[in-house]
Amino acid sequence: MGTMGEAEVEPTETDLLLEAVFQRYGYDYRSYARASIERRTRQFLSATGYASVSEMIPEVLHDKELLARLTRYFSIPVTEMFRDPSVYRVVREEVVPLLRTWPHFKIWHAGCATGEEVYSLAIVLKEEGVYDRATIYATDCSDEALERAREGVYEVGKMKEATQKYQQAGGKASFSEYYHACCDAAAMDGSLKERITFANHNLAVDEAFGEMHLVFCRNVLIYFNRELQNRALGLFTESLVHGGFLCLGTKEDIRFTDVSNRYEAVDRRARIYKKNGAS
Repeated sequence: MGTMGEAEVEPTETDLLLEAVFQRYGYDYRSYARASIERRTRQFLSATGYASVSEMIPEVLHDKELLARLTRYFSIPVTEMFRDPSVYRVVREEVVPLLRTWPHFKIWHAGCATGEEVYSLAIVLKEEGVYDRATIYATDCSDEALERAREGVYEVGKMKEATQKYQQAGGKASFSEYYHACCDAAAMDGSLKERITFANHNLAVDEAFGEMHLVFCRNVLIYFNRELQNRALGLFTESLVHGGFLCLGTKEDIRFTDVSNRYEAVDRRARIYKKNGAS
């Protein structure tokens, strides 16, 4: 047994668990920092009462609710305000002018994590004068991450870096106008939340949204295997209207996927694509 009554987590068992989750469900945690994974696995064993990883593996393979609990321990949202500022500049300059041609438009922000990028997008839409036309659905499979996103409260120390990235993204105002600082916390302004609906959605099992004009899903697909990547991309394609936009992470691509013929590139470097009429 480990310290403080925690079960010992053997490296070989961890390998088996991560491989089992990957093969069965498509979630790839195999390249995550091992010390963190083992620590979180010990926490999970303690919370669920399993004596060992070996005892838990068969249950995880056949119980999706148990899997969901486990992935909430494993999912470590890596996100920040205006992550990859050049992407937001392209959204501002190339995507928003076309969104403006619709009297109302809908955005699906899939895998929104703790919400920093949702608020970043909302700021761009506000500054371009189209926020009031938008309906934004921000989804994630982690209820804990969604709760933090709804609260919109972040470490005030991160706002200095966020301010720089906001400016690099073509910001038109003072970034401090968009949050209220108190002690060590920075709360995003309530006006940014008015058009955002936060909801739980799992790209592995849930269905598509309808009539979306922009799907924003950055740095999520890199954790999926090819089958699950194609499933998610299929959902996005099904969700988008003709001429709608797909924005992926800078290490993600639609080339060599099942939907590659359904899009034309708006900006390859920014990984922004426009859905065409191909079937």
